[in-house]
Amino acid sequence: MEKISNSPEDTENIGYLFSEKINQGDIILINGDLGAGKTTFIKGVLRGLEYTGNVNSPTYTLVNEYYSKYRVIHIDCYREQNVNRWLDIGIMDYLFGDNVVIIEWSEYISSIIPKDVIAINIDSISEFERKIKIL
Repeated sequence: MEKISNSPEDTENIGYLFSEKINQGDIILINGDLGAGKTTFIKGVLRGLEYTGNVNSPTYTLVNEYYSKYRVIHIDCYREQNVNRWLDIGIMDYLFGDNVVIIEWSEYISSIIPKDVIAINIDSISEFERKIKIL
């Protein structure tokens, strides 16, 4: 599936619509450059999963947990790219539990990511226009 977003609101709404396809235990990889709209997309996903609180990027905290229709684990590997550190943190418990796991910058830990995942690419076309491709 491929969608074009013309604004942050569109990006969030595409995430909201995508949330209907999520099942407990899914692992979702979201790839895109800095400022591409990954967290905006995730805000829509969480809204679709009935989460009503604030959604922030875990760039500095590494992991955010949200309790919604499912327990959602939002991981950002941008600041911590060492796979062994992630293993020490306990990432395998997240990956092989009943959580919905959303990972930004997953390429840094690709050696430990299971094969059965949903991949989403967000490409910046212009200041506000994005191409969102769900694989």
